[in-house]
Amino acid sequence: MLEPNGPLPPEIYWRRRALAIGAIVIALVLVVWLAFELLHGSGKSSSTAASTSTSAAASKSGTSATTSAAATSGTPVPANSVNAAASGAPAPCPDQSLAIKVTVGKPTYKTGEQPVFGIVITNISTTACSRDMGSGLQQVSVQSLDGQRRLWTSTDCDQGGQADVRNLNGGQQAAFTLTWSGTTSQPGCAGERVPVPPGAYTVSAQFGSVRSTPETFNIA
Repeated sequence: MLEPNGPLPPEIYWRRRALAIGAIVIALVLVVWLAFELLHGSGKSSSTAASTSTSAAASKSGTSATTSAAATSGTPVPANSVNAAASGAPAPCPDQSLAIKVTVGKPTYKTGEQPVFGIVITNISTTACSRDMGSGLQQVSVQSLDGQRRLWTSTDCDQGGQADVRNLNGGQQAAFTLTWSGTTSQPGCAGERVPVPPGAYTVSAQFGSVRSTPETFNIA
């Protein structure tokens, strides 16, 4: 290193050189430290981004798996419901969803005439249903006005006949007509059948456990 030259004492020049060298060293240290921080910060950001991406992917995958599991493990549907839906047929009508009414063709019939009765079965629920309403399942009975004497019942001599399945929407009705011979009957169609004498009578209808209100009529 060159000896200091100048009008000032040599130690002043040496001191100045030492300060300059120290400043340079400090500047170098600062440059190295900044470079290290920049490199370290960049690596940390990359790691954080990768971790965030991985977590998001895992979360998304977990959500999809959960949804799939929920869809797969839903509440089982009864087989009879599936079959009914597939066939398009409504479920059977329970007795409590039905009402029955009987009507008389006219208030008075002459002896020898055959009274005509109307039977109406109504689905009183709000849900469509299906039921076999064949004549053998409808029971129409004629009794004395006081209800003490049974004169005739449609099922005494009815062999059942064919099925008559009706599909009824909520509130829909099924109407039937029955003509009575005006003669008596017994269960199993036993005994002699004789004409009912003139008088006042009641007729009622029953389907399953559902009964109608009796209606009155006369034979003159």
